[in-house]
Amino acid sequence: MPLERPSDRVLAATLLAGVLFAATFADAARQRSAREAALQRTTELVTGLRLSDVVLFTEARYTRHLSQADLHSAFQDHPMALEHFPSGSLLPPPRLLLDHHETLDRKAASPD
Repeated sequence: MPLERPSDRVLAATLLAGVLFAATFADAARQRSAREAALQRTTELVTGLRLSDVVLFTEARYTRHLSQADLHSAFQDHPMALEHFPSGSLLPPPRLLLDHHETLDRKAASPD
């Protein structure tokens, strides 16, 4: 049956992409079981050498090791400075900063 409408081609391409996406999970599971011994050796090496956290980004010192960063290093140039490293915008703020505090804005008096 020939594909007559453009939407049929889009559907076929979407289905093919879905099948290939599912195949990546099957391939990852196959490779993981094949490399289980190497993964175990790497885990023992990291434990034996007492390595710290993984380096997530290489740009700024406060995005390299999140557990080692102080809270103000992102604003080292100025407290209102814009983020100039792209990785800083990918990381969520520390949980400590997400706590709710007293609002500092004055509420406008409602007219009676």
